[in-house]
Amino acid sequence: MNAYVAEFPARDSVRRESRVETFIRQNDFDRPTLVLDIDRVADQFHALKAGLGRARIHYAVKANPQREIIERLVHLGSGFDAASRAEIELCLSLGAHPDHISFGNTVKKARDIAFAWNAGVTLFAADAEQELEKIAEHAPGADVYIRLIVDASEADWPLSRKFGVAREGAIRLMDYAVSLGLAPVGLSFHVGSQTKRAEMWTATLDQVAAVWQAARDAGHDLRLLNIGGGFPAFYGEEIQGPTSYAARVMQLIAERFGDVPEIMAEPGRGLVAEAGAIAAEVLLVSRKSDNDMHRWVYLDIGKFSGLAETMDEAIRYQFLTERDHELSGPCILAGPSCDSADVLYEKRPVDLPLGLRAGDRFIIRNCGAYTSTYASIGFNGFPPLDVVVLGD
Repeated sequence: MNAYVAEFPARDSVRRESRVETFIRQNDFDRPTLVLDIDRVADQFHALKAGLGRARIHYAVKANPQREIIERLVHLGSGFDAASRAEIELCLSLGAHPDHISFGNTVKKARDIAFAWNAGVTLFAADAEQELEKIAEHAPGADVYIRLIVDASEADWPLSRKFGVAREGAIRLMDYAVSLGLAPVGLSFHVGSQTKRAEMWTATLDQVAAVWQAARDAGHDLRLLNIGGGFPAFYGEEIQGPTSYAARVMQLIAERFGDVPEIMAEPGRGLVAEAGAIAAEVLLVSRKSDNDMHRWVYLDIGKFSGLAETMDEAIRYQFLTERDHELSGPCILAGPSCDSADVLYEKRPVDLPLGLRAGDRFIIRNCGAYTSTYASIGFNGFPPLDVVVLGD
């Protein structure tokens, strides 16, 4: 069991230029480019591991499948949470052992289950009878964990409804798994992406602990608790440091579950977001009328070219410009495409320098997660997000 360590200094609004931001300032880019610092990924891995202790980290590959990230994490001994055959193939090709990969998507093609099983992957997620049937047919005898739906969390990006089974259905699925010859080894859940404080896990852990105990009372010898992701990145609002955050989560788990044999964590955003920044450019600054309250600032990157997480203004990125010393004022921020949905922030306008002009350089901070893989191949003819990797 991990002891709760003293609070590390929280990340706050004090701006410290990162290595990737310095690189962007010193170079020119023809199109929007994500710059990644692999050393920052390694630093974050070590910081989370220090707090998680005996819990195994399985990096959520979907957050950023850049080859250099996977290679470094393989070297560090990380496991991997894969959502698809392609992600499994990627991890295996870069040296990951199949025992260190879980097929965590609860909606899988039968032939992809068969591929994973034949490649040596033995751990699969499920949340429905038909999924268990597919696994039993194509991965006979496999270990499975049942994903639970948990009530809406305090996360910035809740992940309820689409995945998971209602708590009252979990034991029924475990019983069915046993009847199919599978081994139901545990439970999984997701507290919600960007859960800023460890204490926000409390209610979710209470819900899962009740199911865990009920399953054990029903005769299921559970050994694996997969706590998913939710580890936050800094987007301007104060968050706990990664080590103290993870240690507090582990303490909350110990208080509710006791000595769980195996614990898995699946950080994605929390591992890679702060390792990247995007080099962008201002395309236009305008007002719709003489009495328009807000300027419109258009960038050469938008929702369809990497910034999909601005949907519903859930993730609030931070920005740097070369005019940050000037007076600023609120503006509506939008992308370049001919789609009216390509507006990033309008309900809560952002403060940007009043002197911004077309052609000005624009840096989007802490966006190493869920940007390059969200970028379209060529919507409106705009190229996909370029990626530059900084190594040792």
